[in-house]
Amino acid sequence: MRNAVLLPNGFVVTTDNSAAIGEKAADVVRVNDEVVAYFAARVALVEQWAAGAIPISIVVHNFSGNKSWEKYSAGIEKLFYELEQPCPEITGSTESNMDTLQSAMAVTMIGERKRESDTACKWYVYGKPCVGDEVLMELRKIADIKKIWTGITSGLVKRIWPVGSAGIKEECQRLGLNCNLNDWDILKSAGPATSVLLGVSIDQIEEAKQLFGEYFEEIN
Repeated sequence: MRNAVLLPNGFVVTTDNSAAIGEKAADVVRVNDEVVAYFAARVALVEQWAAGAIPISIVVHNFSGNKSWEKYSAGIEKLFYELEQPCPEITGSTESNMDTLQSAMAVTMIGERKRESDTACKWYVYGKPCVGDEVLMELRKIADIKKIWTGITSGLVKRIWPVGSAGIKEECQRLGLNCNLNDWDILKSAGPATSVLLGVSIDQIEEAKQLFGEYFEEIN
């Protein structure tokens, strides 16, 4: 597992947060609240997959005010709609007593562990590192969440490891991998898991290349 917490009876907790990104005037990155929640949920979901779990409940921590709640919920629901999966029940809390100058929220997922990690795989990086405004400007370059889910359910992808703010190199080191990549910024933050490391079934490499496309490269 990466940043997930494994609870008794196979339950898994993952979370991601966002601050100064949203619709408030003082936000550093101005973007619709629905988009903010979509990407926060995306990170928490990939962390669930990394732990071999599937989410069964979602908790939203909303510090942006009552007006943001429905948009945050809609962003999370959009993520599961894209995967053609039912969205788990969403609950949570809103800070409605104090107004904040900047947006802030977090998404926590509780899941059930469904599979164990498979070590018989070859590692690839999928999706270019993007952060801030780049996430929306370079959408075609970032890891496609639907393709990752297809890879998992088809058996192509045996392991998954999201890349966070520390960059590709550090995540490779955490897995004991040498990070030799051509024309990749391996130190750059990948923001909301725009890059992921994928452990691909050794006998299905060509199928994986066809599925993931251009921004998919073997980690030597």
